[in-house]
This record gives sequence, C-alpha cells and structure tokens, in this order.
Amino acid sequence: MGRGAPAVLAVWMLFLSLAQANFAPHFFDNGAGSTNGNMALFSLPEDTPVGSHVYTLNGTDPEGDPVSYHISFNPSARSVFSVDPDLGNITLIEELDREREDEIEAIISISDGLNLVAEKVTILVTDANDEAPRFIQEPYVVQVPEDTPSGTSIARVHAVDRDTGSAGSVTYFLKNPHSTKFSVDRHSGVLRLQAGATLDYEKARAHFVTVVAKGSEVLTVVAMDGDRGKPNRVLYSLVNGSDGAFEINETSGAISVTQSPSQLRREVYELHVQVTEVSSAGTPAAQAVVPVTIRIVDLNNHPPTFYGESGPQNRFELSMYEHPPQGEILRGLKITVNDSDQGANAKFNLRLVGPGGIFRVVPQTVLNEAQVTIIVENSAAIDFEKSKVLTFKLLAIEVNTPEKFSSTADVVIQLLDTNDNVPKFTSHYYVARIPENALGGSNVLAVTAVDPDTGPWGEVKYSIYGSGADLFLIHPSSGIIYTQPWASLDAEATARYNFYVKAEDMEGRYSLAEVFITLLDVNDHYPQFEESVQEKTMVLGTPVKIEATDEDAEEPNNLVDYSITHAEPVNVFDINAHTGEIWLKNSIRSLDALHNITPNGDLTWSLEVQAKDRGSPSFSTTALLRIDIIDAEMLSRSPMAAFLMQTKDNPMKAVGVLAGIMAVIVAITVLISTATFWRNKKSNKVQPVRRVLRKRPSPAPRSIRIEWLKFRRTKATDKFVLQEAPPNENCNNNSRGSTPPPQAPAPPPPPSAAPSVGQAPWTVPTVSGSLAPPQPQQPSPKPRAVAKRKAMGSPVQSALVSELRQKFEKKNVQSKAYF
Repeated sequence: MGRGAPAVLAVWMLFLSLAQANFAPHFFDNGAGSTNGNMALFSLPEDTPVGSHVYTLNGTDPEGDPVSYHISFNPSARSVFSVDPDLGNITLIEELDREREDEIEAIISISDGLNLVAEKVTILVTDANDEAPRFIQEPYVVQVPEDTPSGTSIARVHAVDRDTGSAGSVTYFLKNPHSTKFSVDRHSGVLRLQAGATLDYEKARAHFVTVVAKGSEVLTVVAMDGDRGKPNRVLYSLVNGSDGAFEINETSGAISVTQSPSQLRREVYELHVQVTEVSSAGTPAAQAVVPVTIRIVDLNNHPPTFYGESGPQNRFELSMYEHPPQGEILRGLKITVNDSDQGANAKFNLRLVGPGGIFRVVPQTVLNEAQVTIIVENSAAIDFEKSKVLTFKLLAIEVNTPEKFSSTADVVIQLLDTNDNVPKFTSHYYVARIPENALGGSNVLAVTAVDPDTGPWGEVKYSIYGSGADLFLIHPSSGIIYTQPWASLDAEATARYNFYVKAEDMEGRYSLAEVFITLLDVNDHYPQFEESVQEKTMVLGTPVKIEATDEDAEEPNNLVDYSITHAEPVNVFDINAHTGEIWLKNSIRSLDALHNITPNGDLTWSLEVQAKDRGSPSFSTTALLRIDIIDAEMLSRSPMAAFLMQTKDNPMKAVGVLAGIMAVIVAITVLISTATFWRNKKSNKVQPVRRVLRKRPSPAPRSIRIEWLKFRRTKATDKFVLQEAPPNENCNNNSRGSTPPPQAPAPPPPPSAAPSVGQAPWTVPTVSGSLAPPQPQQPSPKPRAVAKRKAMGSPVQSALVSELRQKFEKKNVQSKAYF
C-alpha cells in the first residue's frame, strides 16, 4: 500500500496536466466590414434575398483539432440565420426588415469536441429604399371660400417615409398639374391656389387634387425648348460625376440618391446633366449640358476609431497582478477614441463587451474624442486560478445616427499570480483502519491538500499534532501518515486515535483536517479463568457458573464459548456454551440418583471445562472444576449453614460481613470515648488515674456439645477433614515441642430473646472450633446410614466449616488479613 498511493497520485497529476494542456478554440476577429471571422460589427442590408450566403464563421484550435460552428438565438427571437457546422457558412433564412428590427442578437460558438467557446454578437440591419411614403390623416378634406385670392395656401399634406437618410426624405408633386387650379410645394407639401386662378362655387362645388409623395429626390433640373409655338420633348441624363451614387429621371429631370448614405465617400459631387431635344420624328436634336453641384453637408461617413500611442490600434494588451484594489485604474492602457464627424454624428457610447461586472469604462458617452479609462469593478473576479487571461472588447457605437457606425478594440489582460489561496484538503476528515499487529513504520493513509497558487506559493508542507499523534509521523511533502518505527499498537489499550493534520504553504497560510484511526482487533489473547482449579458447591436443582474473560477488544475475538472436555463419569452435567452455567442433566433429580451412577457414591465431581474464543485462529484455555453437590434440605435446617454455603464459593463475602461488624464496634467505641473526654474536660475536678482489677468469673460449663465437629469419616466427607502436616524441620518454630491442636473458643452467649413459637432454638456455629483428627479408613456406609446422616445434617455442617476455614486461611496468606 505504501508504493501504490504515490503511483496513483502521479497518475492523477499526469491526468490533470494533460487535461489542462487542452486549450479552448477561438474565433478570428477580422474587424469591421469583414465577412469572415466572428461576425464582429457585421451589417447586412435589409433587402438581402433569403437564401443568400452572407457570412463565414472562421476560427481555429490551438492543438489543431477540427472545430465545429453553431449559432443560436433567444427563445423569443426569430432564427434569422443558419450555419453549416463544418464550413461555418451562414445563410439568411428569414426576411429582414430594418424598420421592424434594426439589430439582431445571436450567440455564435466554436467547439473542438471538448471545449466550447461562445460569443454574443450583434448584427446591424442597414436601410434600403424599400419603404413608400405614407400620408398621414388621408383623405384630406378642405373647405375653401370661392373668393380665395390666388396664391393662397389652403392646406398642407404630410407623408412619412420609414427609410433613413436620403431614402427617407419625401418630395411632393401633383399627378395632373396641367388639369388643376392648384399647385403643391415639393418640399413642404403646402397646397396653394395657382397664380391667376379663381374659384367659382356655381361652376364647381368640389375639386379633387391628387398629390404624390416620392422619396430620395435631391433636386429637379428643368430645361425648356426655345421654340414657343410647339416645343419638342426633352430628355435628361447624367454625363459624369455621379460615381453611381445618383440617377436622374429622364423625363422629369429629378435627381435622386441611389446609394445608402453610408456608402457616400465624398463631401462634394460635381454632376453634369445633359438635356436632349427630341424632334417630332423621334431623333435627337439640340443638346445642352449643365453642371450640378451636390454638397453633402455633415456626412456621417466616419466611424469611431481607437488609437494607441503609435496611431490607430484595435488590440491593447496589459499585464497585471490578480486581485488589484477596488477602483484601481488600469494605467498600462493608453487608449484614445475619436470620431471625425461633426455634431450629432460624432456622438457615440463606449462600453465593454465580455464578462460583466469586472471592469467599467469611463467615459460612457463621448463627443468627438476622449481618453479611455478602464477601472476595476470586481477585484475578486480577477483571479489567476480561474482565468489566466481576461479578454474584453471595447465597443464604440454612435448614438443618434441612422447608420449606427461602430468599431471595436480587443483588450487582453495577462494576469500574474499572487499567494492568495490557502491549501485545502480534499476532505474535512480522514478515516483509516489498521490492524493492531502492524509493524512500526507501516503506512496508515495519505492525505492530500491542494494549493492552486503557482510556483513556491503552491507547495504544501504537511504536519500533524494533537494528543493522539504521538505514535504517528507524516511525510512533509507527500502527506503519507505512518506509524513511528518504535510504535507498538494495542487495540485493548487504545482502540482509536484522533489528531489533526496541517497543510501549510511557504508564507504560513494553512488549513486543518481531522484524522480518525481505528485499530482493528487481532485475536492475540487467550480466554482466562480466574483460577486454573476451581471449587463450586451445587445445590441440587440449581446451576453453578464458571466464567472466563478474553481481553481482546472486539467481537468475535472476545466472545467465549464453554464446553466440558472431560468428566468422570460422563453424562452427568450439561453446560451452556454461551453463559458457562453448569447443571445436572434432567434425568438426575436426587442425591440417590447420583449415588447410583458411581459405585463409591461420591458427591464430589471433577470436570475439565474449556473456554474457547471465536477468533480466527481460535485460542482456548481449560480449567479443572470440582463440584460438591448437596441437597436443598440440608440448607433449610440451619441459617448458618445456608450462610456458610453462600460464602463457600466467595469467602470474601464473610470477611466483608465481619469487617462491617468491626467497623460498627469501632464507631461506637469512638463515640463513647469522645463523650467521656468532653465530660471530663468540663469538670473542674482532677480525675485520678485508677485501675480497678476485677476477676473475671469462670465461665459456666457448656451444656451444648458440638457433636458435629466429631463424626466418623465417610467417603463423602474425606476432603473436609484437616490433615495434620508433619513438622517441618526447616521451619523456624518458637517452640521446640509439637504444637498442640487449636482449642475452640468459648461459644457466644445464647440470644437474649426467646425463640419463636414452633421453632427449635439454634446456635451459630463458630469456625474456630477444634476438629477431630482423621479416623482410620472405614468401609463405605450403607445407603441407610447415608440417608440417616442426611436427616441429621451435622456432617454437612462440619464439612462446610472445615472447607470454609481452609479457604479463609488461604485468603489470609494472600491478602495478609486475618479471620
């Protein structure tokens, strides 16, 4: 595992490096007037036929991968164009109408299959002379008195042409000028009564006059034949000077503009108009040529232009550190914008096109010329880790002109890195599990923190600290956590460790993560009994319990199962494999049944019990268990016997009872002494020290003989008789002679209270009474004699006293206490 983690980390680093090396494709920006690139400042006449190929999207991928093109529109807008995804050819699929929609917004995109770059573009729809003038409030009804003087203005007609520029200018003339008494001013639309004409109500109560409104006329040239009698018809034509921008009506002599104002490149046009007389035979006759000068006043023929320090410039570059202060001016940019037109034609707006809210441009409205200033608006968005290059378009577009001339300049900002990031762990906490028998220096886990900063600022140093980190180390550069070389782990002592890991860069910026390590338990402990040889007393019908503990930390390693591995004779006891409770088989319900199992009728049994854990591999331990079996009737005859039976398996219980009695006596003695001391202190008399010796009366001869201390030995009670050990020659005895047998102390006085009615009086047997020496081996008693002894109960009490005394003496040696 130690070698696999760095290999995986290296593969991921290689993958990230390869992923970062795939740069996004981009469009070519070929500037205004181009029909190949990213549609920047692209304009299209409104009378362009549907199905025309109007533009070609063009771009490239830095890795040379093939690219595809796409175009989309807002859901609420029309899909005006379609694009060939492979060639980038854009085709017009909807009719254009500048009067309804003079700008079309679209989103063009280029993709290399992995990265997609999208740009929002605006296509300007230019005007064409496709709209006819329309009169307002037609028909016109005018009431004129019949005595109106000639030359008087009687009405004014007004027509509107939705076209722009000269194409939207309107001139008026009468359809039948020779058959009416009225005339119309060609520019204002004022209708007058002709000079010398009069009105007569009686002759004509109504006059119908048809006024024609026509657009794009500049002026009308009028030529007259010198012959007054019957003049010939004349025709008009342009000889030169128009450059295709003007045309003349051959019969009326009206000169009109044929091009959009944006296409007029000259301020003065010198036209030569030729008039030709046509004879009655239809052949040309006399001719005359007249010059016509047309001056374009304040022609809007200059778009806004950006200038750098060395002249016109459409790309500006700057290098700056990320996260500059809010409101800082990009002083490395020297940009000037100018429009050479005059008046309203030189008024335009400035704006930045690109990611919004990062920078703002000042000023936003310019007249003629201004110094462009770009100010930081959102410092947080200028982040080297998010984008190393920020690209904007600086757009200047006219405000009040029909042409809406505009120009753009690219602003490219190369960002420089700073140490603005804190190392961050890939997780807030890490969890690891290792076996408790892991060797020192074993790898535990690897933590990872990433600092997006570049160079030394992006290098991370790891460290650990905390109360649970004493047994562990961490590699400062790789983040691999491993155990100390001398570490010895033990799940039973400490199963879980918790500490913190720290990732820090060179300037002290850091972050923390929490580590949780759990030791997996290994089955490395044997089940243990309290003693290898145990003695239990079983009351017939009640189980006894044996218990072993396994110090392993987790299941199933610390779960113990019990079994009887050896018993003589067999088929007497059953054991609960989980609890360790041992009981007689259901077929054995009396002591007589036990006697019948073995020929000697012994009531003491030896069992070999095994405790085995459930771990893998499994460990087991055995203990020798000796069980004395008695009948419940023996306990019912004497409360003291019951107490001794209860404390037989737990001698410390009896010690605890005696200790409690002694504590009460000591407490009473202290209270009495204290009271005596204070009484003597309050008295003014000096109390003499007196010592009164009184002779203790001899105790009366005991009338109760403890017969149960002197009984014949039987097979069932052999083990309860104390054997006198031979004198030890090496023992340092105080007396040279043999030690006399211990004497039984005087029995306690009988209780003062009278016994309850119906109950026989009984005395509490003492443990320190003298025991009869062992008697010679006697033959096995007959069943009747055994039954008789059971009825008496005294041999059982004597056996319990002897066994209890042996255990008390053994406990005194171990705990240095005395009974």
